[in-house]
Amino acid sequence: MSFTADRLLLFGATGDLAQRMLLPSLCALGVDKLIAPDLRIIGTARQDLDDQGYRNFTRAALEKFLPPDRRGSMAEFLNRLHYQPLDANDTAHFHSLAEKVGPIERGLSIFLSTAPSLFEPTIAGLVAGGLTGDKVRIGLEKPLGTDLETSREINDAVASAFSEDRIFRIDHYLGKETVQNLLALRFANIMFEPLWNAAHIDHVQITVAETVGLESRAGYYDGAGALRDMVQNHMLQLLALVAMEPPASFDATAVRDEKVKALRALRLTHPDETVTGQYRKGAIDGQPVAGYDDELGRDSDTETYVAIKAHIDNWRWKGVPFYLRTGKRMPQRRTEIVVQFRQVPHSIFAGRGARTEPNRLVIGIQPEENISLSLMAKVPGLDRDGIRLRAVPLDIAMPDAFAGPTKRIAYERLLLDLIEGDQTLFVRRDEVEAQWDWIDAIRASWAEHGVRPKSYTAGSWGPSAAVALTERDGATWHE
Repeated sequence: MSFTADRLLLFGATGDLAQRMLLPSLCALGVDKLIAPDLRIIGTARQDLDDQGYRNFTRAALEKFLPPDRRGSMAEFLNRLHYQPLDANDTAHFHSLAEKVGPIERGLSIFLSTAPSLFEPTIAGLVAGGLTGDKVRIGLEKPLGTDLETSREINDAVASAFSEDRIFRIDHYLGKETVQNLLALRFANIMFEPLWNAAHIDHVQITVAETVGLESRAGYYDGAGALRDMVQNHMLQLLALVAMEPPASFDATAVRDEKVKALRALRLTHPDETVTGQYRKGAIDGQPVAGYDDELGRDSDTETYVAIKAHIDNWRWKGVPFYLRTGKRMPQRRTEIVVQFRQVPHSIFAGRGARTEPNRLVIGIQPEENISLSLMAKVPGLDRDGIRLRAVPLDIAMPDAFAGPTKRIAYERLLLDLIEGDQTLFVRRDEVEAQWDWIDAIRASWAEHGVRPKSYTAGSWGPSAAVALTERDGATWHE
């Protein structure tokens, strides 16, 4: 059912995600008049605030996290905001919440960010409060479980009150401009798709590197680790976008049908196709940082780094390795996709002393959004001593290529799509379950073979075993 909601209910409205992303995104959308002037925004959390207290709280968050040139008249945005304290374990509180939300006949969108243990009581409370009708849709922020079984429990609880066409599972990477540009690059340019297969691509690398350590996430992260925190969602979504077959159209069903096919074609990994690590004390940007156990305050076997050699067993990708790596306390903050093409089958320049290098496509996602394609070109000269060739990059810096449009926070697009009801950039249940199925098999393999994280120095690119993971195939990580 297509409708644009005139109510938005934010759970976890005083949390870190709300302060850094949700409230700044909504304010920016309001300044740009992309949300209706009568959209009512209701925040709820355990913190005991009234409407004015929440508006003061939001003002402080906007002044801290939203650039001044995107704030516009904050008073206009703040006047949209209302607040209702809530204990999700007390069903009676949801009746007060429903009164605060008000009439929902024109549509209500809910953004639910909560601990996995609170999903079931929250859904039960929404039902009791009458906040799950046909004109209500719900967005679910991760983590959606810790494995396939718990993910199914959460999805079953949500499905008991909401049909699949009203469930919006959020992966904020899908809201990033360059991630969406990957689809445009593949399917709007005739030169790439004919080459996008095992005959012409040697391997693909996907890197999500962070310089930060635990920060304020120690409780969650030590129970999750890099595999479940990053690979299960963000990295597998990037892999699916690279590997998917061309959808018939750019709509939610067609795009997600093709993504889930790619995810289901992932081969189970062999123990020697994964590397895990945990950082020890070192230095980031010349500043000393503590090791993981020191930050945590106790010994732990949780991995802060993982590298995987993955395979997609289908016609397009058979034999092409997908190298995935993610880690904390890396030397740079970087998220990128590298598509390494094969060498030309025969170089006509070899007899003149020239060496060729295979073309490489690099799609930068963060911190810089850019696309770079390396091509071989002749070095200028008379060539009396032989021809010299060199790889020359063709760079597209997205902010420079599109100087007019405003660079947006990923959550701006996702919140707007949630309000308007477009599911294209959200994750369907069968995608989530295909991802967990593959991740659970890796974790089971680690347990069976007694895999423990190898140490690596903070500020490095991870354990040396990760280098061997690629080099034994004749490949190297892009650094």
